[in-house]
Amino acid sequence: MADRIIGLTKLQQKLKRLPLVVKEQIRKAMEQGAEEIVDLAKSLVPVDSGALKNSIGWTWGRAPRGAMTLGTVQSVGGDLTITIYAGDADAWYARFVEFGTKAHTAGGMFEGATIPAIPASPFFFVSFRALRRRVRSRITRGINKAAKQVTAGSA
Repeated sequence: MADRIIGLTKLQQKLKRLPLVVKEQIRKAMEQGAEEIVDLAKSLVPVDSGALKNSIGWTWGRAPRGAMTLGTVQSVGGDLTITIYAGDADAWYARFVEFGTKAHTAGGMFEGATIPAIPASPFFFVSFRALRRRVRSRITRGINKAAKQVTAGSA
């Protein structure tokens, strides 16, 4: 679930011109936002074995295989690509916890078994929605500060 950013191409062109020192400010804002979202998601996730809670994280680049992602924010060149994710090989059931399941009758080797519905326990997308404005504002402030430094010649 990635948000569409209006004017992304224009922003990417501007970011390409910014010096590496200034990009670091933007990276810090993105990292701080990702940490806040991850911390909130970890505080909301139901804990049984702890595998799902431990699988929630963020990374520069792509998420681990099998992980559910909130979305990816990427700049030109891919050097500012951050991904927030939940789930991995041990916590493959992250989607079922987040969205719940519907009661159904199993097939295959469990033919005829009735699987009860499991109610949703949202932890992942609610964390993103709760903090997205704050994170966007922080990144925007970082970009504005960086642009001012570039135009002032101090970066």
